[in-house]
Amino acid sequence: MEIIYVYTRKRSEFGRPCSFSDRPAEVNVDIPPDPSMASSFILRNPVDSHVQHTSDMSEHEVNTERAEVESRGVNHVEGGWPKDINPQEVEQTIRFRKKVEKDENYINTIVHLGTLMEHCVKQNNAINIYEEYFEEEEMVEVEDEPPSAKTINVIRDPNVTKRTATHLSWHPDTCKKLAVAYSSLEFQQNMKNMSFDSYIWDLENPNKPELVLRPSSPLVSLEYNPKDSHVLVGGCYNGQMAYWDTRKGGLPVEVSAVEVSHRDPVYGAIWLQSKTGTECFSASTDGQVLWWDIRKLSEPTEMLVLDITRKGLLENALGAVTLEFEPTMPTKFMVGTEQGIVIACNRKAKTPPEKITSTYSGHHGPVYALARNPFYPKIFMTVGDWTARIWSEEIKESSIMWTKYHLSYLTDGCWSTVRPAVFFTTRSDGTLDVWDFLFKQNDPSLSLKVCDEPLSSLRLQDNGCVVGCGSKLGTVTLLEISSGLCTLQRNEKMLATAMFERETKREKILEARHREMRLKERARSEGQESEVEERPVESPQEVLDRARKEFFEVIEAELQRQARAETPTPAWQG
Repeated sequence: MEIIYVYTRKRSEFGRPCSFSDRPAEVNVDIPPDPSMASSFILRNPVDSHVQHTSDMSEHEVNTERAEVESRGVNHVEGGWPKDINPQEVEQTIRFRKKVEKDENYINTIVHLGTLMEHCVKQNNAINIYEEYFEEEEMVEVEDEPPSAKTINVIRDPNVTKRTATHLSWHPDTCKKLAVAYSSLEFQQNMKNMSFDSYIWDLENPNKPELVLRPSSPLVSLEYNPKDSHVLVGGCYNGQMAYWDTRKGGLPVEVSAVEVSHRDPVYGAIWLQSKTGTECFSASTDGQVLWWDIRKLSEPTEMLVLDITRKGLLENALGAVTLEFEPTMPTKFMVGTEQGIVIACNRKAKTPPEKITSTYSGHHGPVYALARNPFYPKIFMTVGDWTARIWSEEIKESSIMWTKYHLSYLTDGCWSTVRPAVFFTTRSDGTLDVWDFLFKQNDPSLSLKVCDEPLSSLRLQDNGCVVGCGSKLGTVTLLEISSGLCTLQRNEKMLATAMFERETKREKILEARHREMRLKERARSEGQESEVEERPVESPQEVLDRARKEFFEVIEAELQRQARAETPTPAWQG
């Protein structure tokens, strides 16, 4: 039983509004003085007393409970195919279509749907609801806009001890996710409490990672599988290879054995074009390139030693720091080395020495980035020391174009996926440069100070408008490039083709001229050698005496010249 006591009060007694008005003062109480009371007044020592007439206040803090928000969505892909058919495999879809087209029910269904489809086609032909009426005017605006970029997101390493963001990989289907590999590449600088984790970030909820990848050793490289976006392959600091399936959590599904893996950090790991979509290859500074099938990581399927003397000796091998593979050329790949040499290879050659087809030497230090132009696969770019260089496969001696020497080291680079003459480079002073070689070649079209620490990695989205830059302290900055730098201009492909062909032709002419001069020099030096052989050979003492004599003759001549200069010229009188 609940006992309730209710306090009641008339409505008229509370909540009455105040009504203020101007009126003259009036006396409510007037107490006249009474002289007879003075006799009872008692004198006291002065006493100070104070009275506080404000109400007592107390301060309280309330922390409201945080609402956990979770993003969920549905991805609609091409449907209607059976589970065992991969719609991205052309051969499987063609085979399935042929099988379905032979079915009698298929023809009846098509005939029935034909009348409905014909009505829709006629509607489409009558009016184009997506027609752009002011397309030309928009193009003019794009051309006039100065190059710029704006920061759209900043993702920081959540650990207290910051590590370098060594590699970035965009989700192949939706560009809303970014996989980042974190590790410290400074030799013997790994602290005891340093985390091994790498992360997959959802850009719509960047406060915390969507998935934490927990490898046995820090990841140096990390790549999404272009055929299956749930699968990622990673190369570890200790040389092991690992792969993840995001549906199975953050622990690797399988890791390669230490004894069959690389002996140095895996700086490059790339997926290959294959029917199964499970094959990849890796490169490391131990001088090896290894091919893997993630269904069986117990041993590599193939191996290549990067020995340019073609003897296959591991002690002579050049350490690989970057790897390049173009899917349109499935047998070819390129490796950038610590020694500044780019090695072009052919996987399908009969013998291991033949797999190394050619070398390109042009940098004073490691080649940190190597990428083929997406529009002209025979043109490729290298980034190393203080420059970025553009090469043609046909010219082995030197690059056809290059940037100026910067004051700070270049750390990474990539081509634009939209414009053939635009490429991006990052520097060790935290600057991102965007170059447009059709516009100007002496300076970048856009130079942007992204952060104070060195930038370490760079990756462009497939749409060419958003670029991610990873820094030495693990901060990934996402920048949206202005439309002028990510919109294909009129006649740009034709102009870029002409530019690359012109520079290739120029280098060929210079190469032929240098070869000719070397032959002449060799012939001249051979003639001089025969003359030298006829002269009597001087003893070391005779050479010393002759040098001393020549030295004193030079000193004497200089003293005489100074004496003549100091002698005053007589003034002739008229």
